[in-house]
Amino acid sequence: MAIKINNSDLRAGAEKLTDIFTQLQRGFVLYLSKELTGGQVSFAQYLLLSILDQLDDPLSMTKIAERMKHTTAAATGLVDRLEKLGYVRRQSTKEDRRKVLVQITNKGTELVKFVREDMIVSVTGLMEQLTPGEQNSWVSIYEKIFPFCKDK
Repeated sequence: MAIKINNSDLRAGAEKLTDIFTQLQRGFVLYLSKELTGGQVSFAQYLLLSILDQLDDPLSMTKIAERMKHTTAAATGLVDRLEKLGYVRRQSTKEDRRKVLVQITNKGTELVKFVREDMIVSVTGLMEQLTPGEQNSWVSIYEKIFPFCKDK
């Protein structure tokens, strides 16, 4: 049986979740920042590496900017740093040498795998604080809200 929530209860719950989300995000970002090669790679750069790692083909700078929700200039800055560190490589297309494509390197893929595994260990530690039913509920709730968050 579903529990009805009146508007003030809904608002109070939203306020609590807002505070929780803010602290969780801050905690994960700070933790990741320390783990990402001693601070050489930012969280935004790690997100870009994660995107590139999931693709078989390189991405243009325009597509990177779209996916990161940045300007092309900001995306170029992310790529510049990652290229200097050897995590991505740029290449021109044969059809149009002005068009630059970016692809993750093996070194970049290894960093993504390392950080992801580290995060899995951390989340597993969090989940161990919950009962099996709570664990299933947590995953189920996040699966339900993920499409909404992904589209934002």
